Formats: sequence, structure tokens, C-alpha cells
Amino acid sequence: MITKFKNKQNKIAVIGLGYVGLPIALAFAKHFKVIGFDISQPRIDLMRNGVDPSKELDTEEFQDRDIFFTADAADLKEGNFFIVTVPTPVDEHYVPDLSYVLSASRLVGGALKKGDVVVYESTVFPGCTEEDCLPILEEVSGLKVGKDFKLGYSPERINPGDKEHTITKIAKVVSGNDEAALEIIADVYGSIIEPGVFKAKTIKAAEAAKVIENTQRDLNIALMNELAVIFDKMGISTHDVLEAAGTKWNFLKFFPGLVGGHCIGVDPYYLTYKAQQYGYSPEVILSGRRVNNNMPAYIAKKLTQSLLQIGKNPSQCKILIMGLTFKEDVSDIRNSKVADLAREIMGYSVNVHLVDPNASPNEVAHEYKLTLIDEPAGNYDAIIVAVAHADFRKYSAADFRKLMNDSPILFDIKGICNEKDLRELGVNYWRL
Repeated sequence: MITKFKNKQNKIAVIGLGYVGLPIALAFAKHFKVIGFDISQPRIDLMRNGVDPSKELDTEEFQDRDIFFTADAADLKEGNFFIVTVPTPVDEHYVPDLSYVLSASRLVGGALKKGDVVVYESTVFPGCTEEDCLPILEEVSGLKVGKDFKLGYSPERINPGDKEHTITKIAKVVSGNDEAALEIIADVYGSIIEPGVFKAKTIKAAEAAKVIENTQRDLNIALMNELAVIFDKMGISTHDVLEAAGTKWNFLKFFPGLVGGHCIGVDPYYLTYKAQQYGYSPEVILSGRRVNNNMPAYIAKKLTQSLLQIGKNPSQCKILIMGLTFKEDVSDIRNSKVADLAREIMGYSVNVHLVDPNASPNEVAHEYKLTLIDEPAGNYDAIIVAVAHADFRKYSAADFRKLMNDSPILFDIKGICNEKDLRELGVNYWRL
């Protein structure tokens, strides 16, 4: 089958062209014919002009690529190897929202032909591909898996903002409904993945592997956040503790912080949801989630207490929060814990200004009902450096001081500021 792709007789169709879908589509388009599908026509128009709506890829990445961008589902009928890369968020109750992946399954089912292959990359709970998506594929297409088409799962491993560990440089886990499917999927992905592919024993094992990758990170960060709270109460610098502990060869170097985004702060709920269906309540995983979700409230309370300690009335103070995206040097604001932090601080009647050169003001207003300002106004009682954007890392202690009034406070969530220089300039410094 791989020969037909190399000869461009067959086409790869990627459904969902966000942070995950667009990079994989362009990587394949360097060698094969690709159909890039997204339901948003405005996004399609941008990509046709070599613009990544997520602002992750440069225009050069679109050049010399054999790809046709479309928002017309009828074009999917020309595909032979379908890759589903749509979002899988959770709702306000932390219950998995499968609406996107199920909708994509219906679209693919309508285009499916005998001999085709369908691979899901979206993060899901173990069993979702075969128990939730497959029935839709079979019902809509009238075909049967194994007999008429092949099914697989290959978890995405995109790291937004990372220019080193790009899609073709990260080992890829692949799986299939049978041995034949596994070999086909391994051959197709293996043709572009430089480190090669790992063949998981089952689709469920591949799904579970993806979920625990981010669950593990979530729990390790939760431990660091809990330690930060404990050490702060004891008057000990968490940074100093981690610096000392990090000298041991097997100490895992994680750091405290706000855990947002569409992966680490979401994926664990897919596993806990499925575990609860089996009658088991995951104590460790959910405990870690609670710790990380409570950090915005903890930081907000710490800030108001700090203002009171230096004789300032929080309700008469103006503070600046620098950064709103879920991580540094990306434009993605999904599940931003900085937005939660801003709301928590506003709950103390504090006047809050938000600035982020990477985020879209319209998206922030629509998603969070918050307003981004173009430039810091100055005369701030406190500044919170919440996201380590490159623009913010350029700030010197003097640059921060110019934006502040008498007896100011600087909260350095990401640890990017020079504590010594700030204290010499009369700034009350606190680091998570």
C-alpha cells in the first residue's frame, strides 16, 4: 500500500488542522498527496495562503508541499488513509467531550471505501477508538473493519512552541486492529518519522500510553506545587530546595507552576472518567488535578496578603499580569490558568491589567470575557510574570521597576526574573 502513496496514486486525508493536524499534514505532503480538511473556511483560506492560524509554523513550511486544503467534506472521498486530529476537551464538569471526534468519525464514514485505513490521533480514553468511533464508521459507511477497511490509533506527540522536537523527530507509537493494519500504518508513518515507530500490541494500549504520558507530568508538577505551598509557609525558597535536590542523578527535574493547556490539564480526566466506569475512583490522579487546579486561587490569595502586609489596600491597587497563553511563546489560550488567576484576583476587588503579545485580544474576549491591553500603563502596585514569553524574558529589573510605583511587588511564577537586582531596586520579590 505504501507504494501507491509514494507513486501518488493514493492520498492521505487529515481531518482537523490545528496544532496537531497541520504539522502532520505538511510533513506527509512533503512526500505524498495530502488532503487537509478543516470545518473552518477562514482557517482554510489562511492555510491556502501559507499562513498557520495557530502561528506555530512559518510560511516556508508550506512551500513545495503537495497538499489541497478544503472545508468541503465531499473532497474527503478522494482519500485512502484518513488521520483524525480533532480536539478532545472536557466540559465544565471535567467529563470528556467526544463531540468533535464523533463528528469527525461521521465525516470519515461518509468517505470510507473498501481498502481504506482510518487512524485516530486525538487523545481519548482506552477503548474509545473501537467502542465509540468504530461503530459510527461502520454504520455510516456500511463497511466492516477487518474485512473492508483497517483501523488504528497513533497518539499525537506535538509539543507547541518546541522548535527542536518537531513531528518528524519524535518516535511515533502506532497500533492497528489486526497485524495487517499495524504493518500498513507503521509503513506510512515510518516513511516520515526519523526515529522510527513503536508498534503497540493493541489499540487500547496505544490510547492508554498517550493518556499516561500527560498524567505522569501532571502528577509530578502537582507534587512540586504542593511542595511550593509547604515551603512557602516555612519561609524556604522552593527554587533553592530544587536546585540542591537536583544534584542527585535520579532526581526528576520538575518545577511548580500553572498547569493549563489542552493536554496536561485535560488528558488525566479521560483516564479517570474511564476508571470510574469500571468502578474505581482514582485517588492519586484526581488529587494531583485538585492541587494544580487550586494554584490560581493560592497565588491570588498570596498576592492580596502581600499587599496588605506592606500597607496597601488591595481594592485600591492596580496590578499587571504578564502573559495569558497556556505556555510560553505560543498563541494558544485554551484552558489558560492565567485567566483563572486573573478572575481570582479580581474577586478581591483588585484592578487587573492583562498583557500578552502572543494572544489574540478577540479570542481572549470571546473565550474569557477578559480584555488585553496593548501596552502596560505603568504605576502598578504589583506585577505578576505569569508566562515566560521571549518578549518578557528581555525585561531587565530596571524595566520592571519603571512600570511600578512605591513599595511594589513582583510575583515571578516562571522564575525568569533577576531576584537580586529587583530587591536592590526596592521591589518585593516572590517566586513560586
